[in-house]
Amino acid sequence: MTQKAQWILVLVIVGLLGGALIGGMALSPTLAPVGVESKAPRFEAVSVATGDTVDMRYEGDVVLLNIWATWCIPCEAEMPSIQRLYQELGPAGLRVVAVSVDAGPREEVKQWVTSRALTFEILQDQTGRIERMYQTTGVPETFLIDRQGIIVKKIIGATEWDHPAQKTLIRELLRVSEDPRAAGG
Repeated sequence: MTQKAQWILVLVIVGLLGGALIGGMALSPTLAPVGVESKAPRFEAVSVATGDTVDMRYEGDVVLLNIWATWCIPCEAEMPSIQRLYQELGPAGLRVVAVSVDAGPREEVKQWVTSRALTFEILQDQTGRIERMYQTTGVPETFLIDRQGIIVKKIIGATEWDHPAQKTLIRELLRVSEDPRAAGG
């Protein structure tokens, strides 16, 4: 085989590999960017309360999805505001799901949650799969998901989830108005 024929063969192989890579990226849901205006990926995780596997689907619910860990100081700092938000807007339909990425036993996470009196849904993903699916850069990261399963807000790092600006957006998604008694009216 001549040197020219060898180079043509190399170029054809490189072209085929490049085409396969691009095609694979286009067809793979895990490589699609996950962020505001994208569909929230479905996942499975274990309920800390029961040990049952939960299949997370979003359609029909407004969901605050928080990815966190017990060893994360900013995660611990924001949990009280998530609890207050849940107490206020949970009855109006807000579903709060916090997924621990702790690799340790479920009982350790359960004890952490119980000691802080958290009452919203807590799941655990010991595999870290949710971090790959949601393309997180660390913890905490939180995604606000609308009733159609579309991510409408993404926060990297801790925030005050019961701040009036956050509650206004969530009320809009829930289609509920502010209680005039809470506003002093």
